[in-house]
Amino acid sequence: MQNKRVIVGLSGGVDSSVAAYLLQQQGYEVIGLFMKNWHDDSLTLSDDCPWLEDSNDAMLVAEKLGIPFQTVDLSKQYKERIVDNMFAEYQRGRTPNPDVLCNREIKFDVFLDIALSLGADYVATGHYCRKETVTSAGSATLLAKNVPRSAALVEGTELVEVPTYKLLAGADANKDQSYFLCQLSQAQLAKTLFPIGGLQKKEVRNIAAEQGLVTAEKRDSQGLCFVGKVSLPDFLQQKLATKKGDIIQVPASHPIYAQTPENTPAGLAKKFAYTAADGKIVGTHNGAHFFTVGQRKGLAVGGTKEPLFVLATDVQKNYIYVGEGKDHPGLYRTALWIDQADVHWIRPDFEKGQRLAVQARIRYRQPLSSAILHPTAAGMYLVFYAPQLAIAAGQFAAWYLDNELIGSGVIG
Repeated sequence: MQNKRVIVGLSGGVDSSVAAYLLQQQGYEVIGLFMKNWHDDSLTLSDDCPWLEDSNDAMLVAEKLGIPFQTVDLSKQYKERIVDNMFAEYQRGRTPNPDVLCNREIKFDVFLDIALSLGADYVATGHYCRKETVTSAGSATLLAKNVPRSAALVEGTELVEVPTYKLLAGADANKDQSYFLCQLSQAQLAKTLFPIGGLQKKEVRNIAAEQGLVTAEKRDSQGLCFVGKVSLPDFLQQKLATKKGDIIQVPASHPIYAQTPENTPAGLAKKFAYTAADGKIVGTHNGAHFFTVGQRKGLAVGGTKEPLFVLATDVQKNYIYVGEGKDHPGLYRTALWIDQADVHWIRPDFEKGQRLAVQARIRYRQPLSSAILHPTAAGMYLVFYAPQLAIAAGQFAAWYLDNELIGSGVIG
């Protein structure tokens, strides 16, 4: 490695700060860039948005390390690619994950393009995950001609070994952030470094303290990836109109739960179809599109022994269906469906159209569960061995082989 240039996304947090330091120690030419992702005061409680503080902390870290630093304004791209999509998804009664989209569309796309235009060989972030490079004869691809390998050998076409990149879980199981990167591609991984992926969080803080970095004791950021400390309900209500509707409680003893689903992927993935006649009205809400499956907070309905949880929403009729207790049968399903257009393989060499036993999760920090992928011409079923809590349309399911994240998809 000689004079390789790396542009680090300095967020003003301890993780990216230590990432920059470690790369500098490894001999890279390091440049720090802070991404300004949001400044629309019409949709933000501006007093609670910490980007100015974060930008200042990022600048102080760069000064301490003696590396160049600048801020790039990506707010236009954020609005177009992330925020507008998020509002549209909630309006449809779906639950998007802006953090996953933020990585796919902004940090490892727009930001990566900016870094490459500045002569960078790589970009780096403070994510707790790891990248491994594998090169084998099976990964050889053709240059100049799109012809079979056998024909190329006959014609003498030049062959090059193209590495395959593995996205591995972070060494710190409590901080593993591979799920948030489940939509990355081989091309994006080729240009990305994860310097702290092999460390524990405590080690990262210790390094920051030893180097006198201002972020050493800074708390991890909370809230939306682009808005900061603003709560999601407050943010949504600044854009989506309120609309009063009924909260309908469905009893756990309802006959719909006594029906044994067809023992096929399609049967197991079938959602419960509720109507207003399936329960009793127990309260009102300000808009079904503000709620998601599994949600407990914000219902403001009392008088039950156990808390109420959202079982389903109907944004057309503006109903919210709820059930009492976390063990309510309406909260669980064994399988889910992903449209073909929403299936993504980080490792395309696993995309063989055959059933595949994997470990999978449907949300960040959820323990991995054993499952089987069932591909079809129209998409894919992900069937779990154990029922899963609160499968929400619009979220991402991610699947692994051992510690390697190999693919993901948007839940339908």
